[in-house]
Amino acid sequence: MLEKIIKAYDIRGLVKNEITPDFSFSLGVAFAKFLEIEREPATIVVGEDMRPSSAPLAAAFSDGATSQGMDVIRIGLASTDMLYFASGKLNLPGIMFTASHNPAKYNGMKLCKSGARPIGQESGLLKIRQFIEDGVPISNRPVGSVRNQDLLSEYVEYLLARFPKKTFKKRKLKVVIDAGNGMAGFTAPAVMKHLNIDLVPMYFELDGNFPNHEANPIESDNLKDLQKKVKKEKADIGLAFDGDADRCFLIDEKGDLVNPSALTALIAARELKSKPGSTIIYNLISSKAVAEVIAENKGVALRSRVGHSYIKSLMAESGAIFGGEHSGHFYFADFWRADSGMLAALYALAELMESSKPLSNLLQPYNRYFSSGEINSKVKDVAKSIKAVRAEYQDKYQLDELDGLTVTADTWWFNLRPSNTEPLLRLNVEANTEKEMASITDTVLALL
Repeated sequence: MLEKIIKAYDIRGLVKNEITPDFSFSLGVAFAKFLEIEREPATIVVGEDMRPSSAPLAAAFSDGATSQGMDVIRIGLASTDMLYFASGKLNLPGIMFTASHNPAKYNGMKLCKSGARPIGQESGLLKIRQFIEDGVPISNRPVGSVRNQDLLSEYVEYLLARFPKKTFKKRKLKVVIDAGNGMAGFTAPAVMKHLNIDLVPMYFELDGNFPNHEANPIESDNLKDLQKKVKKEKADIGLAFDGDADRCFLIDEKGDLVNPSALTALIAARELKSKPGSTIIYNLISSKAVAEVIAENKGVALRSRVGHSYIKSLMAESGAIFGGEHSGHFYFADFWRADSGMLAALYALAELMESSKPLSNLLQPYNRYFSSGEINSKVKDVAKSIKAVRAEYQDKYQLDELDGLTVTADTWWFNLRPSNTEPLLRLNVEANTEKEMASITDTVLALL
């Protein structure tokens, strides 16, 4: 079971028989042992989302951690980026109880070291799993304490302080936010009340059963309500957050989904105005327009494989000031290199307030090519399938294997990479014309 629920970047599984209070207690014990070996501080920050199982799981974890002599600070309801804020601000290790965008029957945990440094398989999850399997000897240290601390107002102040003082007092905007009954329903009102906006809330009621739609904005069906509302309200922008609010997707004034690569390019251009010559990271399924915009704004573009632990470690190595992923994750050096959907949303709102243009016009310079979006294919043998595609293209085009297989031609490229958790291959194609994009997509899918 542990092999099944301990993923590449976090822990996730079914509440009924996998992510249980007993497991959470064991995780608290094992995490305490791991932090002791890593010489981390002896206090853990604990945050939780709105799922009915999250508070009991957080309580069981706290019991496990304190039994090993660790102290616990429970910050209560939080978005994942608010937990990262707490870990960074207090310089303490942390854990967030959430299953992010997954349906109601799931829950899970995201762990970090002090300073919001990520813990993935290689950086600690496998070691923690081993401690759970082997059992941890009872600690000789006295039982730790648990205290509550409300950090919402400090989190809001920190986000707004990333911008010049009068940034959000300029042009008034009408903003529709779809929280999907997730944690943005908790954090968005606290942030937005400080901005010169007319807020139209959608599904702000915290409900881990997701009565309106799944809190997964990467699926187009979950955006339909927001798209209709933006058009009906004649709003300037729509914002869609996932369940734990660490990802944000934009809808323009026409009701169209904004390509996440365009938002990456917009934030990159904005950052480089104040910090020219800086390094910006983009993942390899982002539009090639992102690297072009970074170069045009006198920045250094650094290509990364997909996944937050890779991007965060690359940011630390390179000194990058910002990183963007096509999946809607955006990472900021002055936010402890952690991802924040709310901070990304604020960048978009700041740019819109400073311009007289509608959002679709503002993003036009960054929408240069045609993208297939991510297409998942179930295959019997992942390695064999990639090999077959490589054989078709290897003598004619540029190939690299930073993450799966990327094939690059003059007017198109595609990336084919395996899922971390399922027998799936994920295909992303981009081309100069829609016709060529469709043709390459069809060819690769036929090969698979």
